[in-house]
Amino acid sequence: MSDRPSVPHRGLSRRTLAKAAALGIAGALTGAWTASAADVTVTQLGPRTYDLGIPSAALGRTAPVRIILPTSYAARPDRTWPVLHLLHGAHDDYHSWTRETDIEAFTAGRDLIVAMPDAGPTGIPTRWKSGPDYETFQLQEVPAVLRAAYRASTVQAVAGVSTGGYGAMAHAARHPGTFVAAASYSGIPDTLVTRMPVIVQAIVGRESLNPLSLWGDPTRDSATWQDFNPLARASALRGTALYVSVGTGSLTGGLGTILALAQIISGGIGAVLPGVLESLVAPSTQSFVATLGQLGIPATQHLYQGGGHQWSDWQREFTASWPVLAGALGLPV
Repeated sequence: MSDRPSVPHRGLSRRTLAKAAALGIAGALTGAWTASAADVTVTQLGPRTYDLGIPSAALGRTAPVRIILPTSYAARPDRTWPVLHLLHGAHDDYHSWTRETDIEAFTAGRDLIVAMPDAGPTGIPTRWKSGPDYETFQLQEVPAVLRAAYRASTVQAVAGVSTGGYGAMAHAARHPGTFVAAASYSGIPDTLVTRMPVIVQAIVGRESLNPLSLWGDPTRDSATWQDFNPLARASALRGTALYVSVGTGSLTGGLGTILALAQIISGGIGAVLPGVLESLVAPSTQSFVATLGQLGIPATQHLYQGGGHQWSDWQREFTASWPVLAGALGLPV
């Protein structure tokens, strides 16, 4: 029997779906995305891996999502499956997890759906002040398609690297109860710690986008920056299984840090070495972990020496975090 999923072709109109998404209830409509599922493009890449093109009201375009189905998906038409959402980082795309890690082989024989949604060129999956709404796309529109067409359950976990690590913690903190677990690998879970606003704006600027289009000015629009800062909502993570990791990178402070930051400000973030960039973002995770400790919120943490802002470290950290994610998803380790 083929693992190729069937896609429903009937249901509510696209206009109804757009209105539901605008009201923030698209995911609550039982058949909401069955109609748009007829408009979803499906490209099979391997025995279990597919690329979907999902018409998104939140983004105003068709956006891609790569999915990996369970090995026994076709053989078990009677059951639903938990979902692990994997978020990509800055200056990358939804291909990254299958390109850089062994996620396809790792999940073979494991009873879950893996979803890797688009987050745009910056990998910051948020509601932009002047731009797209990746938060709604990832939290409502993608899950609605997966439930309508791929027998996904409501049990979900989320993990991400770099700006995707920001997204994992922001999604879980801003929408308590949506995810049973969240993991951040070299993420930015405190967007306001020293130097982080500059780095975040440099990430946006590198893509030739106006940095103010994200959340506005960090000073004048401080309330908006706080609203989207995972650390500011850390108390909402109580009850969510958490895994947080980051290395110290290669800098030892002083002049090296100042020069690296100057390079980023001047638009040279792409030339910053992985170890240097890891050093610059490490305070964000360190601040976040400290706040979780102050609040008495349990988290599995791995704050390690050295390392870099790179996939070789993130592959290792994902594997290390699997017991946390699997336990929350109700899967064997």
